[in-house]
This record gives sequence, C-alpha cells and structure tokens, in this order.
Amino acid sequence: AARDAFLTKRVGDVLLLMGVVALSAFAGSMEFNDLYAWAADLKQSGVLGPTAITLLGLGLIAGPMGKCAQFPMHLWLDEAMEGPNPASILRNSVVVTCGAIVLLKLMPIVQLSSVATDVLLAVGTISAIGGALVALAQVDLKRAFSYSTTAYLGLVFIAIALQQPGLALLLLFAHGLSRALQFMGVGSIIATSNCQDLTELGGIGTRMPATSLAFIIGSAGVIGLVPLGSFWCFGLLINSIQQSAPWFAFVFLLTNLLSATNVTRVYRSVFLGPPKPKTKRAPEVNWLMALPMVSLSVLVLLLPAIMQRIDPVPGIASFPWWVGLAVAASGAAGVGIGALVPLNQFWSRSTTPWLRVVQDLLAYDFYTPEIYNRTVVSLVANLAQFTRWFDLTVIKGMADGVGRLSLASANGLKLSVSGQLQSYVLTVLLAVVLFIGALQVTRGVG
Repeated sequence: AARDAFLTKRVGDVLLLMGVVALSAFAGSMEFNDLYAWAADLKQSGVLGPTAITLLGLGLIAGPMGKCAQFPMHLWLDEAMEGPNPASILRNSVVVTCGAIVLLKLMPIVQLSSVATDVLLAVGTISAIGGALVALAQVDLKRAFSYSTTAYLGLVFIAIALQQPGLALLLLFAHGLSRALQFMGVGSIIATSNCQDLTELGGIGTRMPATSLAFIIGSAGVIGLVPLGSFWCFGLLINSIQQSAPWFAFVFLLTNLLSATNVTRVYRSVFLGPPKPKTKRAPEVNWLMALPMVSLSVLVLLLPAIMQRIDPVPGIASFPWWVGLAVAASGAAGVGIGALVPLNQFWSRSTTPWLRVVQDLLAYDFYTPEIYNRTVVSLVANLAQFTRWFDLTVIKGMADGVGRLSLASANGLKLSVSGQLQSYVLTVLLAVVLFIGALQVTRGVG
C-alpha cells in the first residue's frame, strides 16, 4: 500500500514539477503575486500559444489530482487504509486537503487554458459521482469512507474550476473536521473489535454510546444535514452556480444523496442489529480515545457558528429557501434509501445475478485496477524485461568482449617482451624517426 501510494502520487508530482519549471521559465519568478500579474498580462497580450498554455495548465493540475486521490490517480487512498487509524485520519482530512490548497493557489494560472479547466471539471465530476457509487459497494469499513473522501474532493475541484475559491476552501474546512471525527469513530470500532469487515460487525450501538454519537455527528457533518457545516457549504455553492452551471449543482446534490446512503448503510451494519461474535464483548474505548472524539464532536456541532465569522462568508444563510430545501432533501433522501435498502450480512455479494454484476462493478472500482494491470503495469513490466535483456545481452556482451580482447592482446604482447635493453632503445629510436617523418610530411603538405 505504501509503495502504490508513493508511486501513484509521484506521477502527479513529476508532471507538476515539469509545469513549475516551465512556469518559472515563462514568468521569470516564483512569487505568487508576480505569477498572478504575469497571468493577467498574458491574458491580454497572448504571448504564449494555446498549446503551451494548455500543457502548462495540465501539468499544474496533475499534482493536486494525485494528492487528492482524483480519477485516474485515486487508487492509492483506499489501499492506504491498510495503515493504522491515526494515519487514516490524517490522510482523509489533512493530506488530501494539501493538494486542493495547491490548486487554489494556482487556479488564476490554470484558468488561462479552457482545456485545463474543462479537464478539471471532468475529473471532479467523475471522481465525485464515481467515488460515491464505489463507496456503496465496499464491505471494508475504512475503504467505504476513503472513496467518499475522493467524492467530496471531486466536489472541491468542481468549485475551484467554477471560480468559487472561498466556498471551496470553506467546504474543505467543514469536510476535514467532520471526516476526522468520522474516522475517530471508525478507529474506536476497530480498536475494540479488532475488525473492519462490515459483514462481521453489528449491534455495538448500545455498547459504545460515545463512539456511536461521535460517528453520527461526524457523518451528519459530512453529508450536509441541517444545520451542520456541509449543509451551508452546499447551499452557498449551489446558489452560486445554479444559474451558470446547473448540471454541476445537480452533481453536488447527487453526490450528497449517495454519500448519505452510504453512511446510513454503514451505520446500520455496524451499530444496529444483533451483535456478532466479534462485537458481543465490545466495550467503550478508554478516555484517551473518547476525549478527542467528544471534543471534536463539540467543534463539529459549533462549526456553523465558526463559519459565520470567516471572512469569505459574510452572510452564511444568504441563499434562498428552495436551495436549502434541495440540499436537505438530498441528504434526507439518502438517509431514507440507506435505511430501507435490505442488508444481508451473511452474503456480501447479492444472489440476484444482475445485481451481483453491478455490485462487483462498483466493489472493484469499475475494474480500474485490472485495467491498469493490463495496460500501464503490463507495458512497464514488458519494457523492464526488454531493457534487462538488452543490458545483459548487448551492453554486457560488448563490455565483456572488449575485456576479452584486451586480455588476449595482453597475452600476445607479453610474449614479445625480451627483457633486453637494446630492443627498448631501438623501439624508442624507431618511434622518434616515425614521429619526425610524420612532421615533415605534414609540413610539406601544408
């Protein structure tokens, strides 16, 4: 998992480095204020051609795509859930935020290219809807929420591409706090039961009340239920883009609905129902884990009041009532669907053939890992085998041939050495005569 995360994000980092080097050469400075002034002048003068601007924009967004686990560089985040829960909290609430912050700082330059902006919108839309759908079919507790993180960062990418940086930053803030609380609850469950398989969990709601309450508050803060933080973020964003980009407003509502369905499904599987063998003796965690959960729960509940005092949001309830109703309805509809969908914990795959096909398609992330194995990984592996054969056969063969020729020449020359001083003097004299003759011939030709 660490290897895949490292290599996947390095792909984006290398492309970002190429973009930064090109930007440094074009703009002559790496200070953000200077870059923004250069971008404004470039928009008017048009010194760079469209191809150069497009390649520059694509390179600059590649790094944030890898860091934020966006399609097609999203596979590392769910594999990183193999790590311990403190690392999972940091990855899902802090690490992915760093890529979005970089994109926010670079957006005035990226927007010079309409192609790069369109790619950013497409990546965000695919990541948002695709990540929310894939999360629905996961039976691993941490993976179910890691794909949800990919979905919400896709919404942040859409907000940035639609030139809503203040609201994108606000959504990052609300999502990071709520997701951290959600993963604290997940960590408590795993620490108590030593299990993160949804088919082996159940009935711990009454045994772990603090964890259950923290999980509910964190999940409600993520999916935008009234009156927690993400509800206001979604309302402000939808109100800002509903005239210019109604399709993306629908993407926000659909992602919220699917995420609410996933959260409700997971809550029913873990906290409700009869206890399973691994949860019959599941006590509440000790105060070292409960105290941070309770403290962060209070902070998530107070998040709307905190957001009212943030500078980019002077009037947090400045959207019309029907926008708030649409956001609340999407979250409530998702909760209702998640509550009504039948859960069979004994079969993680459905016995209905067509439903099993859909479930496998989502559970295996639209078979993206298999596609990578058959294309990129296979190409790299075959190229590595060819270079190994070329190195052993051609390069090593030539080097060994030169070495054998040198040894054979040395063995032949050592037989001609007599050890007599007269032979050495004669050789030196002949060399001097040949050298002088060569000089005379060269001089005559000149």
